[in-house]
Amino acid sequence: MTPGEQFDLWPVDGSGYSVTSADSVLDRGGDEGSFEVASIAKLFVALTAMIAIEEGSLELDAPAGPAGSTVRHLLAHASGLDFDSDRRLAAVGARRVYSNTGIEMYAAHLEERTGMPYGEYLRLGILEPLKLSETVLHGSPAAGMRSTVGDLEVLAREFLRPTLVSDETLHLARTPVFAELSGVLPGVGRFDPNPFGLAIEIKGDKSPHWSGTLTSAETFGHFGGAGTFLWVDPVIGIATVALTDRAFGGWAMRVWPGFSDLVVRTHARAT
Repeated sequence: MTPGEQFDLWPVDGSGYSVTSADSVLDRGGDEGSFEVASIAKLFVALTAMIAIEEGSLELDAPAGPAGSTVRHLLAHASGLDFDSDRRLAAVGARRVYSNTGIEMYAAHLEERTGMPYGEYLRLGILEPLKLSETVLHGSPAAGMRSTVGDLEVLAREFLRPTLVSDETLHLARTPVFAELSGVLPGVGRFDPNPFGLAIEIKGDKSPHWSGTLTSAETFGHFGGAGTFLWVDPVIGIATVALTDRAFGGWAMRVWPGFSDLVVRTHARAT
C-alpha cells in the first residue's frame, strides 16, 4: 500500500496531504482547499520568535507571563499556566503544562516589544516573504488559523532549509527546552520526559507518537485539534503535512502513525 492509498482510507470527509523535501514536493494528494489547522499555528509562533530574536526585538529570558516566568517558559509550555485560562496549575519550570494561554501571553509580549499587532508581525515576517497567500490568522495566535496543504508544505520546507533566519537560530526552536520536564501531550498521553522546543513539539523517545515509529527522535512539529499535523524530520530530510475536516480523536492515533511510517519507507530514500 502506498501512502496515498492509506490516506484515502481515513475516516474523514475532506482532507489533503503533502510530503516534501527541502527542494521539492515528493507526494501530494486529496483536497487542496482551506482547512482549520488549530495548533499548527504554533509553528508560525515559533518562527515569529526566531525572527524577533535575530532582529533584536525579543529576549528569551525576559520576564513575561506569571511571576517568575520568562518568554522561554511561555514558549516551552513551562510557565505552569492552564490550557485556556490564566490559572496556575504548577510552579514555573516544574512540569510541562500545555498552554494556549502561555502562547497568547508570548504574542502579547511580542506586540509590546515591537509596537506591532501579532497578526501584522506574522504577515510581514512570514506570510508575505514566503508567499503564503492562503494562510489566515483569524483568532488566537495559538490555534486560530486556516491554511492549505500548499502553504504548509512551503512552511515545512522553511523548517528543513530556513531562509527567514539562520540555521543556528532555527535550531534554538527545535532543541528541547527544560528537557527534563514531564507532562501530558494532550490527546496522546503522559510522558517523562515530554520534550518541547520553543512552541514546537519534539518526538524524542515518546511512544506512541503521532508521527509514527520510523521518524527519528529529532522529529519536530505539531498536530492540531482540528485533525491536522505537520512533522519535520531533519535526520532523513523530509516533512509531511496532513489536513482534515474531522477533529482529532482516537481515529487519528489509529491512522496517522501508520501513514507516517509508510511515508518514511516510501520517500526517505528520495531525499
